[in-house]
Amino acid sequence: MNFVIKLAVTALAVWIAFSVVPGLDWTGSFWNLVVVALLIGLANVIVKPLLVLLSLPVVILTLGLFLLITNALVLQLVIWLSEPERLDLGITSTGFFWATFLGALVISVVRFVVERVVKVD
Repeated sequence: MNFVIKLAVTALAVWIAFSVVPGLDWTGSFWNLVVVALLIGLANVIVKPLLVLLSLPVVILTLGLFLLITNALVLQLVIWLSEPERLDLGITSTGFFWATFLGALVISVVRFVVERVVKVD
């Protein structure tokens, strides 16, 4: 049950990010949003630890602020996988840095707040 709640929270966070951040566009269905949330979860489990490990000196030097960049890289990977040429999930980004960075920031903040309110372990 915890997995379903975390998936729903991630899908909600992605929907809010794509609604609020200019430059991030979503034209797919609800199920496409669920698949995107699954891809984000999978990328956070597989890719993000590798990115953090490879960038550990920079993370330490910036006192953890570089982790925001790793979040943006993970989101950009999911956007790249979701393009029409690959999985065609209906999400696009017009610019890498600001749109993706702000989108990753919004997703992180919304997930943090909602998981604290819902009390997800």
